[in-house]
Amino acid sequence: VQNNDFLRNTVHRHEPPVTAQPIRILAEDEEVVVVDKPSSLPVHPCGRFRHNTVIFILGKEHGLRELHTLHRLDRMTSGVLMFAKTAAVSKRIDEQVRQRQLEKEYVCRVVGEFPEHEVVCEEPILVVSYKVGVCRVDPKGKPCQTLFQRLSYNGSTSVVRCLPRTGRTHQIRVHLQFLGHPIVNDPIYNMEAWGPDRGKGGKIGKTDEELLKALVEEHRSKQSLEVLGIGEEDLNSSGESKDSGNSGDCTKSAEADPINGSSCPAEDEKDPERVVKDPERNDIAACPLNSDINLEMLDKDKELGLCGNQDGQTGEKGWEEKDPLCVECRTSRRDPSPKELVMFLHALRYKGADFEYCSSMPEWAMEDWEE
Repeated sequence: VQNNDFLRNTVHRHEPPVTAQPIRILAEDEEVVVVDKPSSLPVHPCGRFRHNTVIFILGKEHGLRELHTLHRLDRMTSGVLMFAKTAAVSKRIDEQVRQRQLEKEYVCRVVGEFPEHEVVCEEPILVVSYKVGVCRVDPKGKPCQTLFQRLSYNGSTSVVRCLPRTGRTHQIRVHLQFLGHPIVNDPIYNMEAWGPDRGKGGKIGKTDEELLKALVEEHRSKQSLEVLGIGEEDLNSSGESKDSGNSGDCTKSAEADPINGSSCPAEDEKDPERVVKDPERNDIAACPLNSDINLEMLDKDKELGLCGNQDGQTGEKGWEEKDPLCVECRTSRRDPSPKELVMFLHALRYKGADFEYCSSMPEWAMEDWEE
């Protein structure tokens, strides 16, 4: 290699499917942008997600660039998501986060008849796997607290308001599983892999390694790996066993993934429903500090026709090519149904010392809603 040589790396990408539901802007001024994030969209470009992320869509469709993330949501969690437009605003609100001056309210639909009285869960939560994005209640975990209040019950499922007082990974989902009322369509914590009681009371009956293997196999048998952001090559490259931080696919943000990813790593206190990722994985470097830079990179990728789509058929030159060495190009998968891309957990309200933003109640949270 000589000085002034030009080097170019060609990257072949396949992105997991996401919902077509648009990102709705709830509020915007000179300081912040607040959106209603659809389920299945990660916040940042990360891991296998690049085009189909909140940051990129806001930049491409709304011209909102150089946004600063104030908090994160799981890829599968919908609801209020807030961005700062300047570093100064971001720093000011981050200070409120550290001082625990922010209030977050979620709503979810859970299995069974949730108790009518207020329920407080203070079980400590431990991360089982950073790669797969799985947590569980364990005495060795981090202390946390969530308040729950039932809003309605339709005879089979309950709508529950959730007020997390701390911000651990998957805190709401893990606490609901422990209470025996997992979220109806939770792709991790309401699975048979957790045993006959699905993890109620912390009873699993498996080692962490056995649990992770069972979760992956259950999703593989249902052909739902892609819905959750997993590719077969991710599983083949490094096993499904419990990892201590040396593996490779970052969605979540949320994520998990592999099994439920979303956004880039951040402190637990940022948001209770984000997904932490392995801090040593290469693709975490793709998480943008400046969304404008990454949008420019994306434009160059599209000009060169380097980013493949799910089935390789978009009608654009360059996007129709298939790589004979790519496992994804040789694999044919069904498109997920819209309901497979939604989890019934929604960030309803985000309140600080000098602001409060709310979204509307999702359709599945209405009292007269039926499956």
